[in-house]
Amino acid sequence: MTIVDLGDEQPTQHEIGNRTYIVAQVEPLDVDGVRTTEVGTALWFLGFLGLLPFWSTLQDNGRTWWLWTCLAGFGLGLCGLEYCRRRRKERAAQSSGGAHR
Repeated sequence: MTIVDLGDEQPTQHEIGNRTYIVAQVEPLDVDGVRTTEVGTALWFLGFLGLLPFWSTLQDNGRTWWLWTCLAGFGLGLCGLEYCRRRRKERAAQSSGGAHR
């Protein structure tokens, strides 16, 4: 008979003031955010494209800011995407043990 250690560690308890907080021993996900940023940026761009045919209706109702909000979200998403890609590249260089810079 083989005994398997399931690593059933008990959660850590923190008492702050008169409250008790229970914190599970969970490892964080190793997510670099590139895919999430790509999807979000694409959705902002699709929103812009989807609103573009309604330009005159948006203008008549004073809602052209919807269009510009989508365009700003797309632009900021591109900046965020570049940041996430650089971060992923830097983390890969650090984990490979190679000196970067």
